[in-house]
Amino acid sequence: MAKVKSSYFCQSCGAQSPKWVGRCPSCGEWNTYVEEIIQKEDKTSWNSSSTKVAQRPRHLKEITYSQEQRIVTPDGELNRVLGGGIVPGSIVLIGGEPGIGKSTLMLQVALKLSTIKVLYVSGEESEQQIKMRAERIEVPSDACYILTETSTQNIFKQIEILQPEVLVIDSIQTLHSAFIESAAGSISQVRECTAELLKYAKESGTPVFLIGHITKEGTLAGPKVLEHMVDTVLQFEGDQHLSYRILRTTKNRFGSTSELGIYQMSAEGLREVTNPSEILLSQRDEPISGIAIGATLEGNRPLLIEIQSLVSAATYGTPQRSSTGFDSKRLNMLLAVLEKRGGMRFGAQDVFLNIAGGIKVEDPALDMAVCVSLVSSFNDAIIPGDMCFAGEVGLGGEIRAVNRVEQRISEAEKLGFKHIFISKYNMKSLDQKRFSIQLHEVSRLGEVFDSLLNN
Repeated sequence: MAKVKSSYFCQSCGAQSPKWVGRCPSCGEWNTYVEEIIQKEDKTSWNSSSTKVAQRPRHLKEITYSQEQRIVTPDGELNRVLGGGIVPGSIVLIGGEPGIGKSTLMLQVALKLSTIKVLYVSGEESEQQIKMRAERIEVPSDACYILTETSTQNIFKQIEILQPEVLVIDSIQTLHSAFIESAAGSISQVRECTAELLKYAKESGTPVFLIGHITKEGTLAGPKVLEHMVDTVLQFEGDQHLSYRILRTTKNRFGSTSELGIYQMSAEGLREVTNPSEILLSQRDEPISGIAIGATLEGNRPLLIEIQSLVSAATYGTPQRSSTGFDSKRLNMLLAVLEKRGGMRFGAQDVFLNIAGGIKVEDPALDMAVCVSLVSSFNDAIIPGDMCFAGEVGLGGEIRAVNRVEQRISEAEKLGFKHIFISKYNMKSLDQKRFSIQLHEVSRLGEVFDSLLNN
């Protein structure tokens, strides 16, 4: 009988050791090494029909390159984050919180690709459950096939029979290979199953989508090598209590990592949000103080979002500082700048700040809008609804230039705003004749407040 080989793997980072160690030398975590049975015989699960020839080194000038013909899906948001469509032979990993909509998104894409044969493999749901979701989505399709299986050997047998043009795996943590004698979802199983699917994708030219679980810290479950093996890593984000979802790119070998897609979850599935600025600007019957509109960028997409502030006298001792969707440390810095440079006393005031729409932003270009919102609530003065702001505030109260200001101005103009306040240092390289919106150039916070008082 052949001797069974085993090894020890770190459950945190995937490092391998021939014996058990208390602390992982790679990631520094304690008591994370577990014993797993490793491959007993040198076999592969996917065998290409073509005979492989040993590769020889080639000079870079000898290599010819032709633009890959991407598969353009009916989902414009997914096309954007993938860099223009699905690249043949690519392998894409999608992660996100449980119940955020990963399976719904991929089933919806599989159904919409009506002219492309798609195999949707599920190891978590039965055929009846998937059918119920498909009925709810209400997208008719004659080219989507469902397979409920967890063994990679059985999956590849069905792939050879069906010959799909796109493969979806839900999820990679549920698959197991017969060549690895450990439980599904373990470090060695995830790595082996991904390696088999990667070989299949590259040799057959079939794009593969992998749905992955995440840990309680919010990172993708499994070894870190999983993210290195795949071509693209997408993160599906959002609050389960809110209807909006953001599909963000964290790695992309075929496009930019600064793109994102926005969806709205409904009873019929995920709906693309083509103009997110409209949903982030709340509709009010009458103007109120403490509201300012800021022009920000999420990836390469300009957004206009509503900043809401409430400043009131502290009646319970220590003043409260609370922010939702905005960095609390940056809020404290801006309050200190307003108090030191603007002479406004926030020391005895409770300050509450909220980004409308439930999104989180880190763009420093929102500083000016936040300061205007705070001062508006402090003085109980209403900011006109046709004004917006884009500028970073320095510790000296100066208004610093922001990047890609033309996109911000164009978005504000498209949504019907009449005035936008920007740094005067952005005006040097700006063609003012291109825009019909009125540009207000300012260099200090005091100039912003003086302009608002005059209006």
